[in-house]
Amino acid sequence: MTDSANQGIKTVLHPVSDLAAAKPVYSALLGVPPLADEPYYVGFEVAGQHIGLVPGGAQQGMTAPVAYWQVPDIEAKLAEVTAAGAVVKEPAHDVGGGRLVATVTDPDGNVLGLLQDP
Repeated sequence: MTDSANQGIKTVLHPVSDLAAAKPVYSALLGVPPLADEPYYVGFEVAGQHIGLVPGGAQQGMTAPVAYWQVPDIEAKLAEVTAAGAVVKEPAHDVGGGRLVATVTDPDGNVLGLLQDP
């Protein structure tokens, strides 16, 4: 395994237009209350996965849920996938606590997320 190998999909973010309306639906679906509950983001942990709700996601270019592949070195993986033909949509940036995220698009325009934990 190389340093840029992925560790699977562990995070899926869903764009929502009404966070207050979406939160109880996802709580009922997942069977757990949110661990993170802020006006800008609601996050759940279940079965080893993180499910997040992003209010106003559509205005940020999210038109569908985005799966985030867990990688140990986000810059190395970005270089690898762009060399293979992906296009950077959102460069790597810190979303808090040292967690880095980035998105790319594949040749068909599908959005793929990358996530590196500190």
